[in-house]
Amino acid sequence: MSTQRFPRGVLFDLDGTLLDSAPDMLATVNRMRLARGKPAMALDEIRPHVSRGARAMSSAAFPEVPVEQVPGLVPEFLDLYREELGRHSRPFDGIEAMLAALENDDAVWGIVTNKPEYLAREILPQLGWETRSAVLIGGDSLPERKPHPLPLLHAAEAIGIAPADCVYVGDDRRDIDAARAAGMPSVVALWGYRLDDDDPVAWQGDVMIDSPEDLFDPANWPSSPKPA
Repeated sequence: MSTQRFPRGVLFDLDGTLLDSAPDMLATVNRMRLARGKPAMALDEIRPHVSRGARAMSSAAFPEVPVEQVPGLVPEFLDLYREELGRHSRPFDGIEAMLAALENDDAVWGIVTNKPEYLAREILPQLGWETRSAVLIGGDSLPERKPHPLPLLHAAEAIGIAPADCVYVGDDRRDIDAARAAGMPSVVALWGYRLDDDDPVAWQGDVMIDSPEDLFDPANWPSSPKPA
């Protein structure tokens, strides 16, 4: 009897899926607030916004700033975040063991994130992932970013595995929408970041997983995409 194996290719979102980067983001927005004489925010105030990027976090940090002016805060956010990068963040519990299990089964894994590529590349060596991750696609690596399927399709091509034979794991609706559009099975990472009114059931991912430890079992991974 053959033993069930993991998917041959697995692609992951980074922030909120592999990496608990909210503490780095908190340090960043609090430096911005301190410079403006504002009190520090608490982690639970910024955490739900992390997967939505620098603009969303800047808006959450300064709700009084008109929406059209928020993009002006992003360069400052990114400059400060680069200084805080990896100082406070850690992989979620169980991630390292899960990645090791994939590698021990000869599965190939990589990262597709909307984080700017230069920031993603800077943090990988701090985690020891720079040689383990077979591909890294950032939000500015290609003409399109998630929820467009191009980053996932490009990553699958880079690792030489058909999209239907890969699985994408992410904690945001854009991740699941991108996977569906790419014809790639998806895992909703429920341990990640989302707003209270964001219902992950509505994303219609192939499976929803509570913790990285649940992915130690190959039976918990999806094997084929849902019909469109």
